[in-house]
Amino acid sequence: HEREHDREISELAAKHSEEMEKLRAELKEEQRHLLDELQQQMAAEQEQAQLQSQTLHSLELEALRLTLNNMHTSQLELTQCNLRKEKETALVELREMLNDKRAQEVAILQSRHQLEWDRIKEQCLKEKEDL
Repeated sequence: HEREHDREISELAAKHSEEMEKLRAELKEEQRHLLDELQQQMAAEQEQAQLQSQTLHSLELEALRLTLNNMHTSQLELTQCNLRKEKETALVELREMLNDKRAQEVAILQSRHQLEWDRIKEQCLKEKEDL
C-alpha cells in the first residue's frame, strides 16, 4: 500500500514536473510573443515620432521660407519705390535744367533778334538818308 502510495506520489510529482515545464514553456513563449509585440509597437511609435519630427521640421522650414520670401518681396517693393522716387527727382531736375537752358537760348535768340532788328533798322535809315 505504501509502495503504491509512493508510486502515485512519484507519478503525481512527475506529472506536476511535466505540467510545470509545459507551463514554463508556454509562459516563455507568451513572454517572447509579448516582447516581440512590444518591440514592434515601439518601432512603430518611433517611426511615427520620427515622421512627426520630420513634418514639424518641414513646416518650420516652409514657414522660414515664406517669411524670407515676404521679407525679400518687401525689400524689393521698397527698393522699387526708392528707385521710382529717385527717377522722379532726376526727371524733375532734368526738366528744370532743360527749361533753364531753353530760357537762356530764348534770351540769346531774342537778343540776337533785337540786335539784327536794330542793325536792319539802322541800315534802312542809312539807305533812306543816302536816297
